[in-house]
Amino acid sequence: MGIFSGIKNLFSGSGEAEVKAEEAVEYKGFSIIPAPMSEGGQYRVAATITQTLSEDEVKTHNFIRSDLIPNRDECISITLRKAKMMIDQQGDRIFS
Repeated sequence: MGIFSGIKNLFSGSGEAEVKAEEAVEYKGFSIIPAPMSEGGQYRVAATITQTLSEDEVKTHNFIRSDLIPNRDECISITLRKAKMMIDQQGDRIFS
């Protein structure tokens, strides 16, 4: 694959990374749902953080990091660690 076809695929959406979400992990009133993205034989750190305020109101924050990890289980572990750090540092502001 040449440079130009790689750039084309990046922006056209072909060769899209496969995402399979894991079970939610509860942390300080937030739910963290790891979603490692399979990419070129490695896994990109990604997750959804949610907070349920009422039956009708759920706040959601998605994040995708540039980190590529060779092992899926290790990626999930790193994803949870980074999500918990974001929650500790930002709290409810994470949804702003």
